[in-house]
Amino acid sequence: MFWRMVRGTLFRQKSKMLMIAFTVALGVSLATAMMNVMLGVGDKVNKELKTYGANITVMHKDASILDDLYGLSGEGVSNKFLSESEVTKIKQIFWGFAIVDFAPYLERTGEVEGVSNKVKIYGTWFEKHLVMPTGEEVDAGIKNLKTWWEIKGEWLKDDDLEGVMIGSLIAGKYNIKIGDSINVKGTNETKKLIVRGIINSGGNDDEAIYTVLKTTQDLFDLEDKITMIEVSALTTPDNDLAKKAAQDPNSLTISEYETWYCTAYVSSISYQIQEVLTDSVAKPNRQVAESEGTILNKTELLMLLICILSSFASALGISNLITASVIERSQEIGLIKAIGGTNRRIILLILTEIVLTGIFGGIFGYIAGIGFTQIIGKTVFSSYIEPAVIVVPIDIALVFAVTIIGSIPAIKYLLTLKPTEVLHGR
Repeated sequence: MFWRMVRGTLFRQKSKMLMIAFTVALGVSLATAMMNVMLGVGDKVNKELKTYGANITVMHKDASILDDLYGLSGEGVSNKFLSESEVTKIKQIFWGFAIVDFAPYLERTGEVEGVSNKVKIYGTWFEKHLVMPTGEEVDAGIKNLKTWWEIKGEWLKDDDLEGVMIGSLIAGKYNIKIGDSINVKGTNETKKLIVRGIINSGGNDDEAIYTVLKTTQDLFDLEDKITMIEVSALTTPDNDLAKKAAQDPNSLTISEYETWYCTAYVSSISYQIQEVLTDSVAKPNRQVAESEGTILNKTELLMLLICILSSFASALGISNLITASVIERSQEIGLIKAIGGTNRRIILLILTEIVLTGIFGGIFGYIAGIGFTQIIGKTVFSSYIEPAVIVVPIDIALVFAVTIIGSIPAIKYLLTLKPTEVLHGR
């Protein structure tokens, strides 16, 4: 009898039940999309933020001390160098797969014929193809690290020992054009280089020139030497543990150290880089790292708020629909009470009808939510977002919570309903 009554109600009030199912589906679809995006957004947002440059700088420990104490860096400050041959070890650390890009630099000061002042010369990788000892193949260099640069002409290729890229301020002041030849003088020799591209960076690089690393090393007789490495890594926002470790990793307990070391904090990645590069110091760019963490946390908070608000709106909408349904069935409910039906039994009947309807709506809502997730991923991040398995039990709990909470006003009305009043005249 109980299930016959449930089935009868679902068919008699199918328009209202469909509206309840639609309301649940709408709430679940939004919640599903937001939770999937929230759980998968970390790497996506981090990758977007990587377009704004490196978040770790590596230099020789002696040069780092002078930079920290006196703000001095560059040529003439320290004659200590890192080794180019060790650079690929960066990809072999525990968090090597979190390293998105990196580029070594040899920074020197030289002379360009026809230019009155001495010029900063940077030798670097542009898009160097590397094969790791593990067999992994990666491309590293400033082409993907400096994506905001505007380049007139073309990027240098890493085998182009006769090419050079010059800053826009130098090019404009001395009327240097693409295809022109310039003589660059180092301490070891003078090279005639062809201008392949003009850099417009909006910063100090507009007053510098860039060559492939080998060219600058030859100019200054510094084979295998580099002064700095810029690293772009996907990181986890800092928490109290990460901040404590950044001050002194030795202050951590064994348990804290393991947690910190095995989490992709910018400080733990920097620490691991120092472990593999001889006499190096890896310093996080705190402004970049903290900005990334702040943006990521705010993005996740926004997703969570949308999820909560959509669930609240669904519960509110369901509440109105269920209350209207109970009022419409007041005579039927009054009759059930009159023939001995208890409030508990009637409440169970109402909740069963609503929960079944909610489950039906929740299934369609989850499917729609997966679709919304992929639309958001493709539109915002230009890639698909993998649905998280943990969202399924959360959605199930959400369906039950929304339908039960939405039923509370109707249940309160039901408890006050008196058979003599609703059946008067029958």
